[in-house]
Amino acid sequence: MSTGLFLSLEGIDGAGKSSHIDALEALFRAQGRAVTRTREPGGTPLGETLRTLVLNEPMDTLSESLLVFAARREHVLQVILPALKRGDVVLCDRFTDATFAYQGAGRGFELGVLAMLERWVQADPAHADGLLQPGLTLWFDLPPEIAAERLAGARLPDKFEAQPVEFFRRVAQGYADRAAGASRFARIDADCSREQVWQQIESTLQARGLA
Repeated sequence: MSTGLFLSLEGIDGAGKSSHIDALEALFRAQGRAVTRTREPGGTPLGETLRTLVLNEPMDTLSESLLVFAARREHVLQVILPALKRGDVVLCDRFTDATFAYQGAGRGFELGVLAMLERWVQADPAHADGLLQPGLTLWFDLPPEIAAERLAGARLPDKFEAQPVEFFRRVAQGYADRAAGASRFARIDADCSREQVWQQIESTLQARGLA
């Protein structure tokens, strides 16, 4: 088993998860931990190229899912596993839960196929059940209507951010389904002030002996 900590941040667009990564990095560095920050899709040169395609080009949902998992495979092999073996804290802005939420629940792609790709791409005998997963997933839960208000006029939206509210309702339900019964998930109520959100994050880390 690796000695590092793999922590992912998940939530629909507009939930505010990305705004807390700086504070999380500062917290772990204050503990004397090395931190690797990364994101999905992306994380490697190839992954960033595929990210641009996935976020902007119209395509079949199977094609989209395959590109996401291709980027993830390179990300796992080149960035995440090496960082965990060094003992780093890996802070990842989205991981596989996002694929189940967006491509699965949001776009209606078959969850069984996504589960099969997950097994292939994240296979690692050093982890529980032979599958690499985050040790902790902070799920920023926000009503889709409020997320839409936050996103309105913020910047030029990508093809997912431009989807109607109903799409994000399905994505939000996808996250809820993924979190159900998974002990690595910690729900963060994102419908409050930034300070209150951070207090929830700190309390979660403290409860799990990480802060």
